[in-house]
Amino acid sequence: MKALDDRPTVVCNGMIGREAFTAEDRPQNFYMIGSMGLGLSIGIGVALTQPHKKVLCLDGDGNVLMGAGVLASAGAMGLKNLHHVVLDNESHGSTGGQRTIADKVHLEKIAKASGYAWAERVAPEDLEAALPAFLEREGPAMLLVKVEKGNVKGIGRVTHTPIEITARFAKACQA
Repeated sequence: MKALDDRPTVVCNGMIGREAFTAEDRPQNFYMIGSMGLGLSIGIGVALTQPHKKVLCLDGDGNVLMGAGVLASAGAMGLKNLHHVVLDNESHGSTGGQRTIADKVHLEKIAKASGYAWAERVAPEDLEAALPAFLEREGPAMLLVKVEKGNVKGIGRVTHTPIEITARFAKACQA
């Protein structure tokens, strides 16, 4: 979260959103609540309306698989300001750890085939080193991070209402 500076960031629903909220809540984070699979769609909308800002979508493999068709839209639109980080634990961590098909379907390869300018995977221990260069790449770009199953213990829920999230995110995007 610290590496993202003030860039608008759409954070997918579920445990990833809760972990991002707990790690560093900030007005530039748009937390999706109850909208599984729509993170990239919202990220595209933000990138289109904020062409002068680099936009990040922080997603999980379950969310991406649910809305996989949007990868083609992102690629076809060629949004140079769109960066997509996918945390892939091959499971739906928010609903009990049910397995996804991410072990058989390589999302970074689908992104590249869909027209992303750049898409690669890294191990968690390489994320900190890879992130600065990734965030400077021309988009659409995807960085897929293979992570372990499981959730951070004791994380809280996003305490802002959807109306509050939207208002403060819109204000942060106007700054």
